[in-house]
Amino acid sequence: MLAVLGLMVMIWGLGRAFRLPGPLVWGAIVLIYAAALSAVLVLPEGNGLRQALGDGPAGWVILGVVAVLGGGYVKGLGWLRARAKEPEVAAATQDGPFRPGEIGRYARHIVLRELGGAGQKRLKQAKVLVIGAGGLGSPVLLYLAAAGVGRIGVVDDDFVDSSNLQRQVIHGEDRVGMPKVQSAEEAMTWLNPYVEVRPYQRRLDAETAAALVGEYDVVIDGTDNFETRYLLNRACVAAGKPLISGAIAQWEGQVSVFDPARGGPCYECVFPEAPAAGLAPSCAEAGVVGPLPGVIGSMMALEAVKLIAGIGENGAGNVLRGEMVIFDGLWGESRKIAVKRRADCPVCGAL
Repeated sequence: MLAVLGLMVMIWGLGRAFRLPGPLVWGAIVLIYAAALSAVLVLPEGNGLRQALGDGPAGWVILGVVAVLGGGYVKGLGWLRARAKEPEVAAATQDGPFRPGEIGRYARHIVLRELGGAGQKRLKQAKVLVIGAGGLGSPVLLYLAAAGVGRIGVVDDDFVDSSNLQRQVIHGEDRVGMPKVQSAEEAMTWLNPYVEVRPYQRRLDAETAAALVGEYDVVIDGTDNFETRYLLNRACVAAGKPLISGAIAQWEGQVSVFDPARGGPCYECVFPEAPAAGLAPSCAEAGVVGPLPGVIGSMMALEAVKLIAGIGENGAGNVLRGEMVIFDGLWGESRKIAVKRRADCPVCGAL
């Protein structure tokens, strides 16, 4: 009997190792079981084969009952788990915000306890404005599109250059010379045809910044100059919109959420003045390691997802509001520091 049981276990193990179809593996095991049970029922007492198989059907019958009960338990548990997920899927499909292909696309989000179907629905209904389609904007835009943010605006007045391709992964060799917003739109709609992309090939000024920020729920700053950062910060404070800001240089980067309307500081609370010329060289002047924008940009996209879905509220996780993460890629280190509002801030001090 032990030899037959060992054969069954061996077949099961081979099936797992070679990823054979479940019905094939279990069919072989059931066939061996049926043959052994038939043998002990048919062969006369004292027969050598019958004695080798246990000399009676009692052991085999008990084994069969245990197997059936165990299989039923596993199947029932799977059914209960599937039923437990149904409310989340129902929340995602309520009022029909999703097309059929989207449910499977966002399945890994829907099963997340902190996000779920309700959070995915918020992502679908959200509007995010991204300033810059360069090093930081590339991963931000790709991950927002993949995550299913309903409307994504992208602002940039630049064109794709071959020197961008080392780090600006949303662009390709075949798009050199193309406006970055157009290149980004093609990549995003190819990645996820269910999102709406609005390209703005322009440079921000005070008037256009205020108008654009007012149309969106969350703003992400992926620019590389302080003039635009201050302009965007003031527009976001005036409109009461959260601003996710990132910056990179050489091997280091930083991320924070500036949101004075909800108790956090604004950008100028932390950086009241632009650094003197030469103290903060651009990437073109000082260089930047290629994967660094991917690290920081992905963190910015993650903060956007948490903000939109409400993760960080009621003790579920944390949004970087009033905090800044600083990442050092050269040494593989990161640290988090607190940043606070300034009562004398000329932008948000009166709020």
